[in-house]
Amino acid sequence: MKLLEELSRIESIVGKIGEGTFSDVLKMLSIRDGKYYACKHMKQHFESIEQVNNLREIQALRRLNPHPNILMLHEVVFDKKAGSLSLICELMDMNIYELIRGRRKPLPEKKIINYMYQLCKSLDHIHRNGIFHRDVKPENILIKSTLKLGDFGSCRSIYSKQPYTEYISTRWYRAPECLLTDGYYSYKMDMWSAGCVFYEITSLQPLFPGSNELDQISKIHDIIGTPANKTLNKFKQSRIVSFDFPFKKGTGIPPLVHNLSPKGFSLLYAMIKYDPDERIAAHQALQHPYFQELWQVISKFNLEN
Repeated sequence: MKLLEELSRIESIVGKIGEGTFSDVLKMLSIRDGKYYACKHMKQHFESIEQVNNLREIQALRRLNPHPNILMLHEVVFDKKAGSLSLICELMDMNIYELIRGRRKPLPEKKIINYMYQLCKSLDHIHRNGIFHRDVKPENILIKSTLKLGDFGSCRSIYSKQPYTEYISTRWYRAPECLLTDGYYSYKMDMWSAGCVFYEITSLQPLFPGSNELDQISKIHDIIGTPANKTLNKFKQSRIVSFDFPFKKGTGIPPLVHNLSPKGFSLLYAMIKYDPDERIAAHQALQHPYFQELWQVISKFNLEN
């Protein structure tokens, strides 16, 4: 992973493949090796190498790479004169949102099991390395021959001091502790988001498509019910003055997931536990019986190699 000073000498822009609030993503052809890469060109102006090296996204990717389920950062390109910064990453085929958008036929459960195992592997890896993502959603989960977690622009250290930035993660994938507190949450928020993604790739519909924060909480309560007071009391740093929510038993997860086995439902419910202390961790999720068939395949592969 190198820090280079000029992009134009080494890369040829093919076209734009994505755009966000803080960056554009370009498809690029390397003049040096003839391979295609994804170039994340930051919109922010950077004054120095020190500022670049202190960027959380770069620090995280340097710590996390290489890993089979984390997007590979190949080079960091900083143009000091222009104050521009680009991250040269491996090019993937598509993201999960693009995979399921407009799709009518559900994905085979074997494929879903494979994708969810790899997503849990990526989260286990980042959490073990003291990082949580804070924006797990279909657009940030990339696929090619394997699944990789990308876009670490919102990540934080698990050990950094709370409260964190309030408005983080896309609303539909935001955990209750993010909605109900002024930034008092931790790495378990990633598991909630992954649970929402799990439902979405299975049913091809979002689980909690709230139109605003209050509607988001309401939609969560509609499905999993209003939590007990002892759970709500854990959210002491509340931004909502009163937790006087109307009682809802909860309908349970909508019966749109015809291709999800009982073991799959068990894992999904464990991922969307209201109380983050009761919510399953990534390393525990990897041991869930839902992945039993994969363990056998992995075990056989390890024995043969």
